[in-house]
Amino acid sequence: MPKHLPADSVGIVEQHSLHFDEPLPLDCGRSLPAYELVYETYGELNADRSNAILICHALSGSHHAAGYHSEEDRKPGWWDACVGPGKPIDTNRFFVVCCNNLGGCHGSTGPSSINPETHRPYGPDFPLVTVRDWVNSQARLSDALGIERWAAVVGGSLGGMQAIQWAMDYPDRLGHVVAIAAAPRLSAQNIGFNEVARQAILTDPEFHGGRYYEHNTVPRRGLALARMLGHITYLSDDAMRDKFGRDLRADGGRYKFNFDVEFEVESYLRYQGRSFVDRFDANTYLLMTKVLDYFDPAAEYGHDLSAALAHVRARFLLMSFSSDWRFPPERSREIVRALEDNQKQLSYLEVETTQGHDAFLMPIPVYTEAFRAYMQGIAREVGA
Repeated sequence: MPKHLPADSVGIVEQHSLHFDEPLPLDCGRSLPAYELVYETYGELNADRSNAILICHALSGSHHAAGYHSEEDRKPGWWDACVGPGKPIDTNRFFVVCCNNLGGCHGSTGPSSINPETHRPYGPDFPLVTVRDWVNSQARLSDALGIERWAAVVGGSLGGMQAIQWAMDYPDRLGHVVAIAAAPRLSAQNIGFNEVARQAILTDPEFHGGRYYEHNTVPRRGLALARMLGHITYLSDDAMRDKFGRDLRADGGRYKFNFDVEFEVESYLRYQGRSFVDRFDANTYLLMTKVLDYFDPAAEYGHDLSAALAHVRARFLLMSFSSDWRFPPERSREIVRALEDNQKQLSYLEVETTQGHDAFLMPIPVYTEAFRAYMQGIAREVGA
């Protein structure tokens, strides 16, 4: 490992890609005739293939969960705080897989991919997918990697929703679910936030009905606004107050009486919006928000979450954060109650913190120690 990289990093990592020719039926009634899934792996698979962990990413995540792609990378993967040697998901003990989901923009087949029927980017013609579609594609990836059963499927936010869906759809193919800062479905308020974000993109003049690739442009303003809105919901009021307060950027604490950036929080949000545009695709953002909106596994069981989870066999670790108002602890407790109704094995931790929804990405000691202890139990269980 290069000397300047942290000792608890997985180091320099490579991405892999698998092509699937078997059509994938989708919940929307369409199918993908063929597709690519890009993924990364960390650690070593043991002889009996029992130590495999699947990480599912959230809305703006990717397959790059940990480590660095080159020595020049300034930032590691999105969950580097929790994945690596000695970390909660310990790569000295586990073989870890993380893939970029279908519809993504980091290598897996998505709206920016070429549609084989038109030989142009899919754009708005890419089918809307669901969490169940993602889980089905991940199961095929598991088959291709020779992994019959995951020791655990793990994720935060939208990733946690995928872990829950795994337990419902493939109950014999995983031992544990770790769902962090997740929810059994979106509230009306959350759907509303997503719709405002979508409208920011859809009404951008550079969107061109989703075919902006063919116009050699990007709906930068709309995507940046969507990200700015989303980012506010990922932070708590306390976190924003501690980080920015009402601090002004300059001018000796005097107002400018114009619409330029004056407050530090304005500067921060504009930076978040601008930088996001350079690494994410607008059509993918639209698709991901719909995946979130559609997730409601209890709907097929008369909106009875207990009935929906009656047949799961995995043991559950659920964690929530006190200051998360996007997916507040009460949403995790709904899952806890449904599992308890079915006398399922579970552990639940509510972490007192001020960081908001994004806390699941951060090295908060109470959170990471509980996470590590649970994962060490899984490691002992599989002899890793």
